[in-house]
Amino acid sequence: MYSVACASTGAVPRPFPTPGGPPVLAPALPPSPPSPPGPPDVPGPPDVPGPPGRPGPPGQHSGALDGYALAGTALSLRGAPYKNGGSDPSGFDCSGFTQYVFAQYGVALPREVREQYLVGKSVKPDDLVAGDIIFFTTTDPGPSHVGISIGGDEFVHAPSTTGVVRVEHLGSTYWSPRFLGAKRVSN
Repeated sequence: MYSVACASTGAVPRPFPTPGGPPVLAPALPPSPPSPPGPPDVPGPPDVPGPPGRPGPPGQHSGALDGYALAGTALSLRGAPYKNGGSDPSGFDCSGFTQYVFAQYGVALPREVREQYLVGKSVKPDDLVAGDIIFFTTTDPGPSHVGISIGGDEFVHAPSTTGVVRVEHLGSTYWSPRFLGAKRVSN
């Protein structure tokens, strides 16, 4: 049977980057363009509602997710503590974090890292955009850690029992050799 590092075993990859360096500031996200007004007496199309009790993505009218909005939601959770098996802002493990963020946009991801790796369309590293899910091999062969791209070389994730949700660089000496692949998910 496979071990799933962050969602069930609590295993911590070693060596693991530790907090203590200067904080990584995320780039400002561009504002969404306003919707063009319709004719005076004809209302525009309604927004697609999210699941009950959760905010839906305003202005979404197709199967494409707004990656910048999704990345913004992920970034808003920086500082949330790591909690093995956690899947809400009181504490997250890596796959609980991605599951929670995507659920805010009406996308139901599986709970386990290995199952999340089977969802979506594969994306080449050079084609990563904000909102793509990034997978790593850390404690076991195959997917054992997951985070969310925020664009460029950065991603946000719930790293380990000693960490908090934070931003890291994909090209770092720790993460680069452990990169396994990326997926783009639509709703």
